[in-house]
Amino acid sequence: MNSTYVLTLSCPDRLGLVHAVSGFLLEHGGNIEEAAQYNDPATGLFFMRVQFACERFDHATLASRLTTFAEPYAMRWGLHDRARPMKTVIFVSQQGHCLNDLLFRVRSALLPIEVAAIISNHRDFYQLAASYDIPFHHLPVTAATKAQVEQRQFDIIESEGAELVVLARYMQILSNEMCGRLAGRAINIHHSFLPSFKGAKPYYQAHQRGVKLIGATAHYVTADLDEGPIIEQDVARVDHTDTVEDLTARGRDTESQVLARAVKWHSEHRVLLNGHKTVVFR
Repeated sequence: MNSTYVLTLSCPDRLGLVHAVSGFLLEHGGNIEEAAQYNDPATGLFFMRVQFACERFDHATLASRLTTFAEPYAMRWGLHDRARPMKTVIFVSQQGHCLNDLLFRVRSALLPIEVAAIISNHRDFYQLAASYDIPFHHLPVTAATKAQVEQRQFDIIESEGAELVVLARYMQILSNEMCGRLAGRAINIHHSFLPSFKGAKPYYQAHQRGVKLIGATAHYVTADLDEGPIIEQDVARVDHTDTVEDLTARGRDTESQVLARAVKWHSEHRVLLNGHKTVVFR
């Protein structure tokens, strides 16, 4: 029975890389279904994503042989079973539009993730979690308990085997240590088209400035607040007739859509880190 895998890789650019990768897959009975690559002239790096079907070798055997194959090219690579949904933990506070949107998309088979747990510093959405039969962890945070709460959060992530953490409007700043622990596997949604209008009440700031565009940004979490590699952004047009409430409602719709796309692309292994930027094979 065929299994479908996704191979992602990055390495210093050189002649013949596409030929070498496709030759490796051919040698192991891999039938390429989708492939994309990018050469970054600024960094001299090569990036590639290949989806392929294979019936001759299992995941463990392919991974072992990829280790040997990749070494001469100094490749960083990952091999992923496409049939396995990505275990995910969602953090949320008191605004539930992104959480509700993600859960609906998962139930509708629009996102290849499995939500293993929901963590919140408030109790607002425990009933929503229960309606989807998802464990809900209420972990209030204070300055005095922040370190202990983050350790408990991380323990939940590890015990669930989560590969992805989504901050779906979680209104707490993660410590540098927590950011380091979750590097490359935590996505945040920012309520602005970064880097404009940072901080509290972004839609009020935008309204006061008479903006014609509002937006949202999904990015990886890093210790530099709201400065992580950007995965996806979008904007919505507004004008002088829109109220703050109009901007907020439209902004929430944009946030939900941007976060959903970022989560989808990450869980399909379409996002590769390139320093402070990302390569997204849509």
